[in-house]
Amino acid sequence: MPDHPVKVLVAKPGLDGHDVGAKVVVHALIDAGFDVVYSGLRQTPEAIVDIAIKQHADVIGLSVLSGAHLPLCRRVRDLMMEKGLHDKLWLVGGNIPEDDRMVLRQLGFRGVFPTGSHTADIVSFIRENVK
Repeated sequence: MPDHPVKVLVAKPGLDGHDVGAKVVVHALIDAGFDVVYSGLRQTPEAIVDIAIKQHADVIGLSVLSGAHLPLCRRVRDLMMEKGLHDKLWLVGGNIPEDDRMVLRQLGFRGVFPTGSHTADIVSFIRENVK
């Protein structure tokens, strides 16, 4: 763990307008002592990466309920690699079919949390995996 509070960006890419789950995760992360930035709804991949850079995020977590997780995650991944954020912990959560979870991990999203995941598991995963 770094010597500063871990900064987590929770972002909502695309046109998905459902953010209750993201807000639940945000509150759980705050309660666990993380420094959390929430992007708000309908962010472009470019805006998400820009926020991650400006906020010096240690963790970039995407919340996707729209079903567009694969193209959105690919685009965010490409931008993060281009901007040198390959060393950050990337997470994704939401409506993610089991068949897509390995694809997301292969893209570099080390934590994949489908709908129904427990917030305690997300907190533990971050604590165990932030460099």
